[in-house]
Amino acid sequence: MFDLLSEKLQETFKKLRGQGRITEKNIREVMREVRLALLEADVNYKVARDFIRRVEEKAIGQEVLRSLTPDMQVLKIVRDELIALMGAEAEKLRVPPSGRLTAMLVGLNGAGKTTASAKLALRLKKEGRSPLLVALDVYRPAAIKQLQVLGEQAGVPVFTMGTETPPPQTALASLRYAERNGHNAILWDTAGRLQTNEELMEELEAIQQAVLPNEILLVADATTGQEAVNVAAEFHRRLTLTGVILSKMDGDARGGAAISIRAVTGVPIKFFSTGEKLDALEPFHPDRIASRILGRGDIQTLIEKAEEVLDEQKAREIERKIREQEGLTFEDFLDQLRQIQRMGSLDQLLGMIPGMDRLRRTAGLEVDEKQIKRVEAIILSMTPEERRNPRLLDASRKRRIARGSGTSVPQVNQLCQQLAQMNRAMKQLAKLSSGGGRGKRKRKRNAAADIFRFPV
Repeated sequence: MFDLLSEKLQETFKKLRGQGRITEKNIREVMREVRLALLEADVNYKVARDFIRRVEEKAIGQEVLRSLTPDMQVLKIVRDELIALMGAEAEKLRVPPSGRLTAMLVGLNGAGKTTASAKLALRLKKEGRSPLLVALDVYRPAAIKQLQVLGEQAGVPVFTMGTETPPPQTALASLRYAERNGHNAILWDTAGRLQTNEELMEELEAIQQAVLPNEILLVADATTGQEAVNVAAEFHRRLTLTGVILSKMDGDARGGAAISIRAVTGVPIKFFSTGEKLDALEPFHPDRIASRILGRGDIQTLIEKAEEVLDEQKAREIERKIREQEGLTFEDFLDQLRQIQRMGSLDQLLGMIPGMDRLRRTAGLEVDEKQIKRVEAIILSMTPEERRNPRLLDASRKRRIARGSGTSVPQVNQLCQQLAQMNRAMKQLAKLSSGGGRGKRKRKRNAAADIFRFPV
């Protein structure tokens, strides 16, 4: 996400850091480049113009020019203004006093409404709610079937009355069904439509009047940039939107829609989609997004993702093995690998670590997801006994594992060496935590080096 914009902004601020002394002229030159970067990222030109004006007014103040670190002061001003532009704070879904959340999802054809509906339903389910998906797309072939399949994957029921019943009538009937069956979150998946199609827009208004949802969420394709902003403005005029879900954010290297929508329409972005999996939906935190854009990572989201997927009991068992120098097995390694995979793609996870994007660009580092699959295939080709006791892996067993996993014996050997290397590092760390001794600093440095050599 935001790769192009982030790269240009980081290069621009690098020039500012290279100045021996920062002047008003330096700042104006940098702001001119920032403005070009925003326009190239497809940010609304009025939004970009006003943003630059506000930053310049604050950056040219004497407290910045006289500061010992004026470049960092300017960067902080840019970050603060980006946060303000995107809404200052994360906006949560509105839940009325009754406790029953009702949301209508609208948008263009192909924006990803049906998938977004299922993702949101799964998220609400994880939060302890009992969601109900309602199929109101009676025009697109197999739209109802798609929602039913996604609902089954998410473990969420789908209410439908077929393609012959008018959507407003189905929506009204779903309210009664939800009340009878104890559902406290109702998500209406409407048909995609152009904002210029008067007949279909009137249908949306009829659904709104029939069920009076407390949330009307526009699902907008982030990759369409300024067009997403125009669509949001028109839908907001007709329906009074309460929020936006930006879909396909993982495919948006520019970020124009994310930066412009709130400023142009006043409608907050509440969620954004980061992949095809049903759990790839994140709340939109303006401060975290601003940090990502400026190459500062997003440690808070990374921690939250880890807390969601990591198994506490297994983590305690790993900690015990390290403390008692018992040694980790391939079963332990496979468990850890799968927990990391549940957090999302490695590419996205690395992007949340401060400075990692810049390091990957300068060093040419690439994340090889296929390597992860190869490691998993090798471990799964072992017998349960071999996974628990790597010492059993002699030459003949390694040949069998290589054949079974579609890899080579050297690749199997490499994985075995990596596990042994990691266990040596863990033993050194355990010794360090239990006491000092000669060579303590050297052992600590070698242990850390072994750990960072381990990534597959």
